[in-house]
Amino acid sequence: MTVLRSVVLFLVAALLEIGGAWMVWQGVREHRGWAWVGAGVVALGVYGFVATLQPDANFGRILAAYGGVFVAGSLAWGVVADGYRPDRADIAGALICLVGVAVIMYAPRGH
Repeated sequence: MTVLRSVVLFLVAALLEIGGAWMVWQGVREHRGWAWVGAGVVALGVYGFVATLQPDANFGRILAAYGGVFVAGSLAWGVVADGYRPDRADIAGALICLVGVAVIMYAPRGH
């Protein structure tokens, strides 16, 4: 149950951070306005809160692992939101990052 909770929190955090950054991008770069920017800033703030809900208490470990989730999630967001088509290297890199997440977060530890 702890691993499932952790994975769900990583997914929620990714939606908030990537979505928030995308909304800021849309507001500024695509001239959609300050409402988009404001909503993005709020989503980014909520992301920071969600990260604190991880069962592991080590900030460095959580953020390092989340980095891998962010890489894979960003590519997936690009596919869904912007029509981006990742190539084999993108996919391989994302899978390597996710393996890194699994090792960092869920490998047995002797303590």
